[in-house]
Amino acid sequence: MATDFTRAEIEAGRRLFAAEWDFVSAASSPQSLPRMQGVEIALAGRSNVGKSSLINALTGRKALARMSHTPGRTQELIFFSAGGGLTLVDMPGYGYAEAPKDKIAAWTGLIHEFLRGRANLARVYLLVDARHGLKDTDGDILDTLGAAAVSHQIVLTKSDQVKLAELDARIAAVEAALAKRPAAFPGVLTTSSHEGTGIPEMRAAVARLLKERG
Repeated sequence: MATDFTRAEIEAGRRLFAAEWDFVSAASSPQSLPRMQGVEIALAGRSNVGKSSLINALTGRKALARMSHTPGRTQELIFFSAGGGLTLVDMPGYGYAEAPKDKIAAWTGLIHEFLRGRANLARVYLLVDARHGLKDTDGDILDTLGAAAVSHQIVLTKSDQVKLAELDARIAAVEAALAKRPAAFPGVLTTSSHEGTGIPEMRAAVARLLKERG
């Protein structure tokens, strides 16, 4: 299923993310989560899937989210805001087996607690590397999202590194997998932080979501 947006929605998305975004807080435990206010959207995904690059591309800030060549570095929930009613949440990357087991357990528990208890969490955008498609570890977080009844949508990243025919096949495979998950939003977004493709559409998707929530 293609996700199409009107010019008005593209413009609404541009305006939404044109503000000055800044770091708000970081939480390493459920007790350190900030007070719920406004609407939150979260970005989740395997380590090295490109979450930081996507956050920087969406907000137009080159270094708002730290980018690292060391997978598993982000071990906290990182909150960003532009001072309005929307907060972006960068979730710890998962699926990096080389991290110490106690750290993996700690941030996995934090992710699950956040997903279960955040009433103002409007949607989780689950980032999947377009070169590889869904992995078993993505299935684990999809199970958690479904059990928590949290609305979620797949975003294929690094789409510039995949040929068009392969990308179309990847989208079809993801949509087929999501058809079995009632909490999953059926439209798949494709992005390239490097080329900038898909960024206006993802901004528009967030703007549409906020409008639908009233």
